[in-house]
Amino acid sequence: MEALRLSRGLGFGLAVSFCLLVSACGQQGDAGGEAAAAEESAPSDAADVVAADVAGAPACTWNASGDELASRPSPPDSASVQLGDGVVKVCYSAPSARGRQVFGGLVPYGQPWRLGANEATTIHVTVPAEIGTVRVEPGTYSLYAIPGELEWTIVVNRAANRWGIPINEGVRAQDVGSFTVTPEATDHVEQFSISLQPAQDGAAQMVIAWETTRVTFPVRPAGG
Repeated sequence: MEALRLSRGLGFGLAVSFCLLVSACGQQGDAGGEAAAAEESAPSDAADVVAADVAGAPACTWNASGDELASRPSPPDSASVQLGDGVVKVCYSAPSARGRQVFGGLVPYGQPWRLGANEATTIHVTVPAEIGTVRVEPGTYSLYAIPGELEWTIVVNRAANRWGIPINEGVRAQDVGSFTVTPEATDHVEQFSISLQPAQDGAAQMVIAWETTRVTFPVRPAGG
């Protein structure tokens, strides 16, 4: 009987130790649980973009926790590519058309638009660069557009860490420069997209597409 009591006592002690160990492990896992839940809930293409980041690309900055970020109707997305000896990365939120007329409707012609949703769309360059025709030093900038039926204006702005709207006089006072591009027709693109594609001489091509409109422009290492 004494042996049986010892055996039961030992078993109970092991069970308690095991429970404590599991609890500790669970607490350690909770520290990354929010990030894991966000990863599981995020669209698969967003995970692919993160996996495709080139070496030296910085992390995007979002004004939300992992759970809130994962539940947004316009999910966060990003793209990065080599830029000469450095890197260029764009961070944006990707709204969907959902049957709406986008350009000339949801996005009015002739008015500043944040190029996506939620936080300002940002572009980060680790070397001196030319975004379109706008020369910039290494750093993070925001981008916005003024869409038109026949011509778009793309604006590079110093105010990067901000919500995407309003694009008022205070924001526009920090414009670095702008350039114009001609929109092209494309097959229907349901979810807004910005991609960066390698180009010649260490440059990149930025491609913005949504609904049936596509806009492209170069991002180049700045010479001299």
